[in-house]
Amino acid sequence: MTIIVYSKPGCQQCKFTCLTLERAGIPFDVVDLTTNTAALEYVQDLGYSQAPIVVVSDHHHWSGFNPTEIERLGFTIQ
Repeated sequence: MTIIVYSKPGCQQCKFTCLTLERAGIPFDVVDLTTNTAALEYVQDLGYSQAPIVVVSDHHHWSGFNPTEIERLGFTIQ
């Protein structure tokens, strides 16, 4: 499972999302939406306009800091 966090610099929800994923031991990659036009278009096509956008799969993604969604991945947040 490759999780991607689409993020923006200075975004507190992005920061908390990444910290929570780290604490849960979930590997993830971060893509900066301010430097990657294709990524920005992708998340806009998904219907999102607020960072972070967390993409687990084509059918499992969400926007914003959401610990409940992270726990649904089957990991315990420390």
